[in-house]
Amino acid sequence: MAKNILWVLGTFFLFSCSSQKSVDLIVHNAKVYTVDNQFTVAEAFAVKDGKILEVGASKDILSKYQGETLDAEGNAIFPGFIDGHAHFYGYGAGLQNANLVGTKSWDEILEKLKAFSIENPEGWIIGRGWDQNDWPTKEFPDNQKLNELFPNRPVILSRVDGHAAIANKFALDLAGLKPNQKIEGGEIETVQGKLTGILVDNAEGLVVSKIPAPSAKQIRESLLDAQRNCFAVGLTTVTDCGISHELIPIISDLQKENQLKMRIYGMLSDNAANYEYLFKNGAVKTERLNIRSFKVYMDGALGSRGACLLEPYSDKASTSGFLLSAKTHFEEVAKKIAEKGFQMNTHAIGDSANREILSIYGRVLKGKNDARWRIEHAQVVNQEDFKLFGNNSVIPSVQSTHATSDMYWAADRLGSERVKGAYAFKQLLDQNGWLVLGTDFPVEDINPMFTFYSAVVRKDQKNYPETGFQMENSLSREEAIRGMTIWAAKGNFEEKEKGSLEVGKFADFIILDQDLMKADAANLFKTKVLKTYLNGEKVYAK
Repeated sequence: MAKNILWVLGTFFLFSCSSQKSVDLIVHNAKVYTVDNQFTVAEAFAVKDGKILEVGASKDILSKYQGETLDAEGNAIFPGFIDGHAHFYGYGAGLQNANLVGTKSWDEILEKLKAFSIENPEGWIIGRGWDQNDWPTKEFPDNQKLNELFPNRPVILSRVDGHAAIANKFALDLAGLKPNQKIEGGEIETVQGKLTGILVDNAEGLVVSKIPAPSAKQIRESLLDAQRNCFAVGLTTVTDCGISHELIPIISDLQKENQLKMRIYGMLSDNAANYEYLFKNGAVKTERLNIRSFKVYMDGALGSRGACLLEPYSDKASTSGFLLSAKTHFEEVAKKIAEKGFQMNTHAIGDSANREILSIYGRVLKGKNDARWRIEHAQVVNQEDFKLFGNNSVIPSVQSTHATSDMYWAADRLGSERVKGAYAFKQLLDQNGWLVLGTDFPVEDINPMFTFYSAVVRKDQKNYPETGFQMENSLSREEAIRGMTIWAAKGNFEEKEKGSLEVGKFADFIILDQDLMKADAANLFKTKVLKTYLNGEKVYAK
């Protein structure tokens, strides 16, 4: 009798095991925010061949499947974050240069450069990240002290937004710049007949063009350095806004070698060589690389007063900013891009720039559509123009930390009335029912937790302002998560393969140390990534 019972139990056990389906990974004991249409919360999911096989309750998934298991210990899991607007390669390249982010004075920058020059004794001195709005004087510096410190080495230091720079005399001479020289869409600052070294927008490129091109090895290292830091903050896809077609084969090779695992949606910059490349070769689409769009630049930045405004700046009545190219250029490229069936994404900061490009989009798109043409930043919009986003299905791609970085001086630039149409994320969201969120790193910090916090709470990390900045335009937690996942995927035409944890989609997910949907608002930006998975493969662990 005892033998019969053992035989029955053994047979039952063998049958149970054999009935379980083999998978690559089982994630259980979690709070899984699937970010599907209903924003469903589950407990577990199974992964097979890099994709989600099933989502459900822990007991059901564990009983149905066998394979490697991951106990999430009750932690929150979200789809891998998608940065809807970043400069992935530029960020990686910048890691090799002088980091000037957070500097509080020109003198502090000079001290940093002295130390950097000792550690890097040859070649150009390149830096990025300064912001005169953080300094006591809040005015652009001149290059006199740079010239004294580095008489025989070229130096160029980009402002935090990349739309202005200061260069020393050696660099200016290499570029052949002269006092009172003019350039369309930019400014070469001259004071009392002398170059100050300040270069705004298109003027910056005259010096940057003299910097020796990086080697393929340096480019590869920059991409891999950027990937490492992105995985650590929970990013599994980045939208690289404004790259050269020459990067495509390097990225492709690294991805084929399985060194560059990051998924990249690349926008080619607005220039003839890039148009020729994509029009001739067609879109590039693999599981990790998607090239089907162009990045066009309408105007400069608000911080350097290069943003093109309908009325003069409130704190500098002599200027309204400027467009970076003639209006006819934007109309021509819009028609060309539409004819070839590609996506157009346009950098527009000022209310004049936004009105102009929205009008051009309207003439080309002619009403509701699914072309998903985007305006990157949509930073200052006249109240009369918000409806133009909805009229022609134009997608706002915004960066919420711009609001909390600029809020200290934005009203000074714009005035108390005009600023109400700035950083108006909720008002923009309402036009089409969705928008794309990103960081714009390295202009802002790479961390998407800051994106979430700024979108929802609209304060800095010191709890300022106490009541939040223009809270009528804050996003709900669910809206912010969607903007960083499924809506960001949709902005890249990739919502059927990523952006939510649903059957058939890539198993790109992150495990967090606190639940973004439940945690105290004041602590949201402190959230840390415990693990990052891409295709069901662990690519980062804290």
